[in-house]
Amino acid sequence: MLTALPAAIGHSSRTATSWWRDAVIYQVYVRSFLDSTGDGIGDLAGVRAGLPYLRKLGVDGIWLSPFFPSPQHDHGYDVADYCDVDPVYGDLAEFDLLMADARRLGLKLLLDIVPNHCSSDHPWFGEALAAAPGSVARSRFHFADGRGPDGDEPPNNWRAMFGGPAWSRITESDGTPGQWYLHLFTPQQPDLNWRNSEVGDSFERVLRFWLDRGVDGFRIDVAAGLFKHPELPDSADPCADERARDSVNPLAWNQPEVHQVWRRWRSVCEEYAALDGTERLLVGEVSVPTAIEHAKYVRQDELHQAFFFDLLSAPWDADAFQATITEAIRDIAGTGSTVTWVLNNHDQVRTVTRYAGEPGVEASGLGAARARAAALLMLALPGAAYVYQGEELGLPEVLDLPDEVLTDPIFRRTGSRARIRDGCRVPLPWSGHASPFGFSQGAAGARPWLPQPEWFAEHATDRALADTRSFWHLYREGLQLRRSLPQLGEGSLRWLEAPPQVLAMARGEGLICAVNFGTEPVPAPVAGTPLLSSGPCPDGVLPGATAAWWTGDCPTP
Repeated sequence: MLTALPAAIGHSSRTATSWWRDAVIYQVYVRSFLDSTGDGIGDLAGVRAGLPYLRKLGVDGIWLSPFFPSPQHDHGYDVADYCDVDPVYGDLAEFDLLMADARRLGLKLLLDIVPNHCSSDHPWFGEALAAAPGSVARSRFHFADGRGPDGDEPPNNWRAMFGGPAWSRITESDGTPGQWYLHLFTPQQPDLNWRNSEVGDSFERVLRFWLDRGVDGFRIDVAAGLFKHPELPDSADPCADERARDSVNPLAWNQPEVHQVWRRWRSVCEEYAALDGTERLLVGEVSVPTAIEHAKYVRQDELHQAFFFDLLSAPWDADAFQATITEAIRDIAGTGSTVTWVLNNHDQVRTVTRYAGEPGVEASGLGAARARAAALLMLALPGAAYVYQGEELGLPEVLDLPDEVLTDPIFRRTGSRARIRDGCRVPLPWSGHASPFGFSQGAAGARPWLPQPEWFAEHATDRALADTRSFWHLYREGLQLRRSLPQLGEGSLRWLEAPPQVLAMARGEGLICAVNFGTEPVPAPVAGTPLLSSGPCPDGVLPGATAAWWTGDCPTP
């Protein structure tokens, strides 16, 4: 029998019902979810058709990837108009239908807002190119004179996260070589200058436009960005962003002024909440070095939540997971927010492949077993959780896409397949035995925008629903129990003593979750059949790469 460690961590500071505090949100990558027109690209009507499936799965809401007008250089994360719908995805009338159906089914709906940069097709950038140096139009971006005798060297040594220099030089209207502009992703995504008040005023109007249409909140792209060091000095490690594919340049990210923006956005959301008593959510993509820095973004007058990516990047090791979880709950939940757990998203290698520990699709089932165990662990943790589409199907990463079909700007900028993201964005398989696997509804044989491998048939939704042992049923049962058991969701977590490579915790009174990170079976922490397990779990045994939940008496501290 396990014994409890001396102290519990975490607490509930909820004073009134706040739906987001322990919500489970499903991330819809619109382009790859469901195609209603037969053009091979997912769309809003496809999302609407899939809502009953998501309701049956048991999630609380959905987050939609950007569907705004865009030249699609980064598949919507290069926005040309923040208050409309790209024709490839539908129109505002279709969005309103989607919003109404989500509301009818009791699903929250979040939009993905991209405030750090816009598209080079945005009207503002066209105005900036036509205007003179020092103009108001250029002050909305980061334009600067080049270095060197002819200004032919970039203003500083920063590198873009997607490869190459972070600066591009323009040709002035008179045909001469001109100033340079900053883009921390691609040249088609110029960074906005948030020191210009016009930028902040414009984004407040964007928020209100969508809040007036009924949305329940926003996922905020690059939420630790926006402000750059005002002097734009050289970086001590200019290749850090490019090497890490992450926001690690302290001169370009996590500047203190960014918190002013989130206070302003929070006040807008509070204004709408006051009208009907329902909170509108702000959840940020926050990449910062420590949980303490992370916690600054979720103070009570800033973002409601921020994705905690450390669990996603933690190695498959019990001690590493325990340390990561403990730090998050201590530093983030202490602000009055709740931790927002993620295991995957549209920028990461899919969980099944990541946990396999070796190249290959499923690595003899090891990656799948670990991914199932990790899912059950995440759903047992206090706070909120986000599930990327296809994770509930156990989809592995598609590793062998031909170079000629790759669309990720990282590949186009670097020529390298390292850390490209197309493999986790392949359109979902819904039914049948051959591509498009029910993804395209409008015409037989439509070719999806990224090719689906033959083995996708094994993971199609129709098969998953019919097989009670599937990933889908594990997620559904876990979500149902999470809603029906008072110990789960928000609340305290108490670590229990356990054998090496086993993580065990008590949630409230009468619920224990344990995960065996090792390969060999160990004695189960409590007697009896588990309430739910990620794999076969005989009475009294916890097999390797398996997680389970039990109800019963918990060891006392």
